[in-house]
Amino acid sequence: MSAIDIHDLSVVFPDGTTGLADIDLHVRPEEFLVLIGASGSGKTTLLRTIAGFLTPRSGSIAVDGRDITHVPPEKRRMGMVFQQHAVWPHMSVARNVEYPLRRAGVDKRKERVEQALELVGLAGFASRRPDSLSGGQRQRVALARAIVADPTVLLLDEALSALDEPLRDNLRRELVTLTRRAGLTTVHVTHDRTEALSVADRIVVLGEGRIQQIATPAELVSRPATAAVAAFIADATLLDATVLNAAPSEIIGSGESLTLAILPHMVEVLPAGEEGIPAQVRSVLYDGGDWSLTLDALDTVFRASVRGVRPEVGDAVTMRVHGPLGYRA
Repeated sequence: MSAIDIHDLSVVFPDGTTGLADIDLHVRPEEFLVLIGASGSGKTTLLRTIAGFLTPRSGSIAVDGRDITHVPPEKRRMGMVFQQHAVWPHMSVARNVEYPLRRAGVDKRKERVEQALELVGLAGFASRRPDSLSGGQRQRVALARAIVADPTVLLLDEALSALDEPLRDNLRRELVTLTRRAGLTTVHVTHDRTEALSVADRIVVLGEGRIQQIATPAELVSRPATAAVAAFIADATLLDATVLNAAPSEIIGSGESLTLAILPHMVEVLPAGEEGIPAQVRSVLYDGGDWSLTLDALDTVFRASVRGVRPEVGDAVTMRVHGPLGYRA
C-alpha cells in the first residue's frame, strides 16, 4: 500500500513547450487513479514523470514520504505496462516474466514467476512462447512482468488500447480485480472516457498541462468543474450566453457573460410542433437500449438520448433544455 504525493510539479521540454504546470496531486494507497485528457493535455507526460523517464523542472514526487524526484526509474520500485506489450518473442513466458528479477539478482525466482502468472490468469503458461499466445494473453504476460518484482506502484500507459472488444472489456475487469487483490496503487492513462469512468476510483482530467478537475466518476459526470470538462467528459454542447435578470441572491449578476454547458441528459426530445426549440435529427446510433441522437438546432449541434421508437435522420422534432450548467466565461 503506497501513497504518491506530487507537489508543484512542472515539466518543460527542450524546445520550451510546457508539458506540466503546477501539478499538485495525492494518490491514495491502493487507489486506482485514471489520468485522462485530450491529446497533448499532459496525461502521458505526468505518468512518465512519475515513472522517472522525464525530469521535472521544479516540484517533487514522493512515495510513502520518500522523495523520488531524482531517483532513477529502475530504483523507484514501479511496474509499468505500455500500449504495445513488448513481450520478447525469443523468450518463453516464464523468462519474460522473470527478467526484472534476474536483473535485480533475486534468488528463488521460479516461485515468484509462478505466483505472478497465477495472479494474471496464466498458470500453466510458463513454457509457452509469445507467438503462440493471443494479444490479450501477451498483455497479461506484460502485466505479470510488471508486478513480479513486488512494485509499490503500477503505472499503465494506454495498456489496453491495442486490444479489441470484448477482450479489452474482459481484461479491464480483470485488471481492476488484480490490482485490488495485490493491494497495488495504480495510475492509468487512457484516452477512452468509457474506460476511465468504469474502472477509476477517481479521475484526473488534464488540459494544457494543468489539472482541470479531480473527482469520482459520478461526480465528474454530474458536476463538471468547467465547461471544457463538461464538453470532454459528457459531450456537452457549449453556448455563449448573457444573464438578463439575476435574482439578488444569485452570485452571477445581470449582464454577466456565461458559457452554458448542455449535457445530453438535459435535452428532452418531443414531436415536431410541440412548444420548444425546433430541431432536426442529424444522426442516430443505438446505445444500450436507447437511441443516441445528434440534433441540429440554433445553428448548433446538440446531443440527446431517447428510448422507444427509433427516430430517423432528417426527422423534424422539438427539443427542450432542462437545467443547463452555467460557467463564467
